[in-house]
Amino acid sequence: MRIYTSESVSEGHPDKLADQISDALLDAFLEQDKSSRVAIETLLTRGVAVVAGEVTTHGYVDVAKVVRSTINAAGYTDTDLGFDGNTCGVLVAIQGQSGDIAMGVDVGGAGDQGMMFGYATRETPELMPLPISIAHALTRQASEVRRRHPALGLRPDVKSQVSVEYDEQGKPKRINTIVVSTQHSPTLSHTGIEEIVRTRIVNPVLEAYKEYVDGPIIYHINPTGQFIIGGPQADTGVTGRKIIVDTYGGLAPHGGGAFSGKDPTKVDRSAAYMARYVAKNIVAAGLADRAEVQFAYAIGVAQPVAVNVETFGTEKIDPEEIQNRVKTRYDLSPAGIIKHLGLLDTTYLPTAKNGHFGNPAFPWESTKDADVLK
Repeated sequence: MRIYTSESVSEGHPDKLADQISDALLDAFLEQDKSSRVAIETLLTRGVAVVAGEVTTHGYVDVAKVVRSTINAAGYTDTDLGFDGNTCGVLVAIQGQSGDIAMGVDVGGAGDQGMMFGYATRETPELMPLPISIAHALTRQASEVRRRHPALGLRPDVKSQVSVEYDEQGKPKRINTIVVSTQHSPTLSHTGIEEIVRTRIVNPVLEAYKEYVDGPIIYHINPTGQFIIGGPQADTGVTGRKIIVDTYGGLAPHGGGAFSGKDPTKVDRSAAYMARYVAKNIVAAGLADRAEVQFAYAIGVAQPVAVNVETFGTEKIDPEEIQNRVKTRYDLSPAGIIKHLGLLDTTYLPTAKNGHFGNPAFPWESTKDADVLK
């Protein structure tokens, strides 16, 4: 038996809030000008939001307005909560994209070098690893409960962690441990928080995953005893610091490049989406039960310098044939990926909440190409 653990954080976590601001600004620039080149980073700390990066666009965006509305939407609307989108300072330091980078991107090349991974497994209906799926479900449920029942005293900053036991064949068997830490009002006791979290957050999620509730589960709910001070008042938030939460919860490799705040000419983002799309369609096509797809790019070069597919011995046909089909049936240039997935017509803000993968609303989660790979 092995135990695998994944974590998730809510939209009120300072790092995730930074991601949302970066993606909200990306959406605003692309709405004005689909050819915008955007690479925006956000830093959040007590009472201040700092936005920096490179943007080349023919549009105009009121950056401070977008920043404030995004902070408010995440639930930070009062200084008593630790942050207030209405009154916080907003510092902007944005410049144009380097002409040296544009020389390669303008002719269809990748916006940077690097490697990107995609992964899919039959563990869940969305073909995601089970631990990260449950962890995301917990933070998503926590945010929904907070919004629907403000009188409960829950606050925006939440973290979850889920440990799942796997058998020797690599299949998930049961949930072993659940950790939930949620920010709360000072009027709530630790006993009160435990009751709210168990009955309104954990139990509804476990009902959806009841086939993995087999024996006692270890719970750690607000294990420090108190979580009143949260958000950017408690921890500095930075774009791109939750890349494992964004992807597969540690059960698959990560190339290292963050996603949020980057337009789709940046293969850190678009090629990672395409790798997930290809991996998911390999599994959906019945070619394998697990698939990991890796692409690697050189800056300014359109086609990847490497394409690899790993199926971990679960393949139903020759693995070399699977890899050849991927190479021959897809245009893996940035332009080809953008067109195939419709990345210039995508709203990116939702990706900065509860992970970039597993949500059927995202175009890279489609399995429409399963027949193409058969």
